[in-house]
This record gives sequence, C-alpha cells and structure tokens, in this order.
Amino acid sequence: MELLHSATFPSKQKLLIVVTIAIALFTIIPLFYPFVEDPNFFLKEQPPTQTSNIKLQNSVVTTHESCDIFSGEWVPNPEAPYYTNTTCWAIHEHQNCMKFGRPDTDFIKWKWKPHGCEDDLPVFDPFRFLEIVRGKTMAFVGDSVSRNHMQSLICLLSQVEYPVDASVKADDYFSRWTYETYNFTIATFWTTHLVKSIEPDHAQPEHADLFDLYLNEVDESWTAEIGDFDYVIISSGHWHYRPSVYYENRTIIGCHYCQLPNITDLTMFYGYRKAFRTAFKAILDSENFNGVIYLQTYAPSHFEGGLWNQGGDCLRKQPYKSNKTQDETTMKFHKIQLEEFWRAEEDAKKKGKRIRLLDTTQAMWLRPDGHPSRYGHMPEANVTLYNDCVHWCLPGPIDNLNDFLLAMLKREEDKGGLAQVRKMLS
Repeated sequence: MELLHSATFPSKQKLLIVVTIAIALFTIIPLFYPFVEDPNFFLKEQPPTQTSNIKLQNSVVTTHESCDIFSGEWVPNPEAPYYTNTTCWAIHEHQNCMKFGRPDTDFIKWKWKPHGCEDDLPVFDPFRFLEIVRGKTMAFVGDSVSRNHMQSLICLLSQVEYPVDASVKADDYFSRWTYETYNFTIATFWTTHLVKSIEPDHAQPEHADLFDLYLNEVDESWTAEIGDFDYVIISSGHWHYRPSVYYENRTIIGCHYCQLPNITDLTMFYGYRKAFRTAFKAILDSENFNGVIYLQTYAPSHFEGGLWNQGGDCLRKQPYKSNKTQDETTMKFHKIQLEEFWRAEEDAKKKGKRIRLLDTTQAMWLRPDGHPSRYGHMPEANVTLYNDCVHWCLPGPIDNLNDFLLAMLKREEDKGGLAQVRKMLS
C-alpha cells in the first residue's frame, strides 16, 4: 500500500490499480467466506443433528466429501523419525522406549494420510511452526498425556533450537520453556480432571481410593494463568476412570464407582461431561484470555488381555486399519467432548471468542503399536503401571499430533491475513 501512495504515480494510474485490486479481492473472498468465519470449517464433523449430506452455507455448497484432515489412515513414512531418543533430552524415562530395549522400530515410521484430500497432511515443519508462533505463548493444560504431547513438540523443535528453562516454579508439573531466537514460550499446566479435585485421603479408610471432584468449580492452578497465553490446548481423559465422589455447589450429588451407601453412581461419563462444561465456561467467561483455545480430543489407551492392573498389555507392531471400530468407552468419551465443544462453540461465537477442535481421537485410536508397554522402565523396576498402554513412546505416534496442530495454526494465520485484507478495504 505504501507504493500506491507514492507521488511518482499519476492519479489515474493509482485509481486504476486500486479498482483492479478491489475487483479481484471481492471476487475471491466470497469463495472462502465460510472459512474466514470459521477456520475449522473444512475440518470439523457436523453435529449429530445434521442429517443432510449437503449443506448450503453462505451461498457455498459443501459436502462431507470435503477435505477433513482428521479422517484418514496411517501410511508408511520411511523418512521418520525426525529426532531420536539420544538427540532429545526432553523425553521422560517412561516414554524412552528405545533406551529400555524395545526391539522393533516400524512403529515410528508412519504418517497420517487424510481421506478425500488432494494433498497429504504435511509432516511437521519446525521452521514454519516457530515463525507462526514468533513472539507468542502456548500452554498445554491436562495430565501426563498432555505433557507427553508437549515433550514431543520440544523434540521436534530441537531440529531448529532448544529452549531455555523459564519456569516460574520449581515444579515439573508447571514448567515453562522459551525459544529465545523466536521469543516463543511453551508451558505445561498439570490438572488431573480440569476441575477442582482433591486426592484420596488415605487416613480415612472409607475414602482411601476416592477422589473428590467439585464439578462446577474450576481448577485455578491453570485457569488463573491462561490470560498470559495466546494458545491454550486442553485435554483430559484417563484420570476420570478413577473412583470419585461428585460435588456440585459443595454438596455430594453422586459418584463414580464409590460404593458408598445412599450415594447414586452417576458413572464417570457424568463427571467427564460436567468437567468439560465447567472448563469451557471458565475460559469463555475469562476477561483476561483473548487467545485461541484448542480442544485436544481423547487419546485412547490400548490394553488387551486385561485391565492395566490385571496383566493387560499392548504388543501390536503396526497400526490398525482405518475401519477398526473404537471401543465403547472411547466412543462415549469422544462423543461427550464433541457435544460439549459444539455447545461451547455457540457461546464463543456470541462472545467473540475463538475455540477450535483438534479431533485426533480416531487417528490415535488406530495406533495400538505406539505405547511403551514394558519398555518404559528397567525389567526389574517396581512401577505402578508396569505395562504402559496409556502414554506414547518418543519418538512415536504422538509426534503426529503436532502435524495436526501446525495445520490448525496455519489456518488461524490465514484467517488473520484475510481479516487484514478486509480491514484495508473497509
């Protein structure tokens, strides 16, 4: 635009250039209007109430055959991995599968191929990622699987730069790392259930294994901090399996497998739904948070032959085929997340907030081969989770979550660019 205001151009020529640009832009922008309004437009599933296979939105016809990066299959990728357990210091011991003797390596040589897309989902580009997030901040909010994801990101970015420790607490559960060249900070916030929770009181035998969950109270360990961040990625799942007593307004309203007299078992799905509803409300009601919230959907475990404490294990060496049906619990957790996301999305639109869906449950469901199993510790180690089918080896399938994350960040960046164009033309 600086060129158009130069005195070296005659006024008629300047007018001609402005008119030509305006005509071109007003021709192109309507084609992308749904995408401008919602950068997830081509990515997300339609709510269950959507019955038509063809939808007319803003004069643009779209179908379910449009490119959806979250629907696809795993295909071989001989170029992977892009780091190793010896080149990345951010790998926790219980995810360092190669260190503890995992003999096979095929599980690290796959990438995600979306169905119905002209191009594959590009593998993670650390340079592009760091340029997009230059001068910004990103928080991973959740449990150890969320931290597993953040460690994967650090390892992938190690191809460009290692961060410096910028933690404000001497606590691994609340760590921060800064990439000084790019002025980019990532942080992890530990929260087991997203809402306020109190661990079991072993001094009281009848409550020795029970969590107290306050389902309509936020966990302030993370909600009080999110105003400092441009991107917040929330996830939750496996801790909700644990027996819990449910409170609302500080009154017991039920439980999950508490086996206490005169208390209704509402099941873990009740608590799971309420936890996400409370978390989304806290974010959308926050006056300090003006960034983008991403829901990272449930990452399933893959125990076979028994539960985690009954000899269950995950010994598969390859991904499932794309038509493999999810187990019932995974489907229920995922469905609850989607329903609560759509509910929050409507509220976000009214408040001018941005909430996006990282719907990676199906992709991760197809990777029973990517867990540490018994290769997360020494053979003689006395550990609680002897066969780990919850977390993910590094390097491993969880690295591909950052392929999805980068794709979403690119769309957010594109939306911002088009908004600037609109502003220039207004």
